[in-house]
Amino acid sequence: MSTTTQAPAAPTARSPRRRRPDWSELPRAGLLAVYALLIAVPLVVVLFTAFKTSAQMYASPFGLPPTPTVDNFVRLWSGGRIGTSFLNSTVVTAVSVSVTLLISSWAAFSISRIGGRLGALLFAFFSLGLAVPAQVAMIPQYVIFDQLGLTNSLLGLMLINIAVTCSVAIFILTGFFRTLPHELFEAAQIDGASTWQLYWKVALPLSTPSLAAVAIFLFVMHWNDLLYPLLFITDPDLATLPKALLDFKGEFTTNYPVLFAGVIIASIPMILAYVLLQRYFVAGITAGAVRG
Repeated sequence: MSTTTQAPAAPTARSPRRRRPDWSELPRAGLLAVYALLIAVPLVVVLFTAFKTSAQMYASPFGLPPTPTVDNFVRLWSGGRIGTSFLNSTVVTAVSVSVTLLISSWAAFSISRIGGRLGALLFAFFSLGLAVPAQVAMIPQYVIFDQLGLTNSLLGLMLINIAVTCSVAIFILTGFFRTLPHELFEAAQIDGASTWQLYWKVALPLSTPSLAAVAIFLFVMHWNDLLYPLLFITDPDLATLPKALLDFKGEFTTNYPVLFAGVIIASIPMILAYVLLQRYFVAGITAGAVRG
């Protein structure tokens, strides 16, 4: 008598359960949407207006340009001093950021290595620069720079930028250098490394993300700075880009299409800097959050 075996029945597919909507996230999503609109709408208006004529802008401020034109960019570059001002901003920003990073990394490394009460005292001393508003010190700064003959010069503008932003750079970098394992420095010292070699060959390579994050922060501050150029620079040939853009704002009328074209030109270096350093920037803002 033969017996037949029956194959086990295939399991029936269960319909996936529908995930209930989490209504508690709705207010947060709404706030983020409003914030995104507040950021996106002005950017779109600037972009569209830069390719319009004045008549088209006043006829449809928020609409697409009916016939896009690049005349605003041509007029901006040929009729104004944008080329010279762009070069001035590039030189001032590049030198200011480089020297600030160099000085602040030296100071931050020294403070982290000294430690104890002396290190805390030095850190508090440099941090006091964050507590003093820039507007409060402008008059004595101008008097000192005028007596030294540094007003109306790019050198004076670089020096004041470095002096003003060193405090914030030291504050950020000191927090990162303190998270570096002391065992690395002790091992390097056993191998005969000097203090300079500890800074140059050990600390700096490990601090690349933080240096990149601080560099982007300083770049935005110096590139967009208008207050100190207005105070220190009177020669149009020495004006930086933000100061040169003020020439397109009249007392009674303002040529917004040309002005917004200048805003786009001024934004390109910042966008490129963030794109190139984005990987380091994201790592830098989280560096030191968790001590290894």
